[in-house]
Amino acid sequence: MARLGNISGKDAVKAFRKSGWHHLGQVGSHIVMVKPGIRVNLSIPQHKELSVGTLRALIRASGLTVEEFLRLL
Repeated sequence: MARLGNISGKDAVKAFRKSGWHHLGQVGSHIVMVKPGIRVNLSIPQHKELSVGTLRALIRASGLTVEEFLRLL
């Protein structure tokens, strides 16, 4: 299993963009991303380091696996 850790919100946004997610807007310190055909919105906090639980929840909601996400980084 690949290891998640020390990934910033900025890096997570870049990885999700590579997988087809688009920047919709910003609410406070969170970037909101959408993908055509998927009803879920991703709300990514713009922190220097995302907690592993938050990052796993975002990856799961996006329909990616951890390995696919790490390859996109």
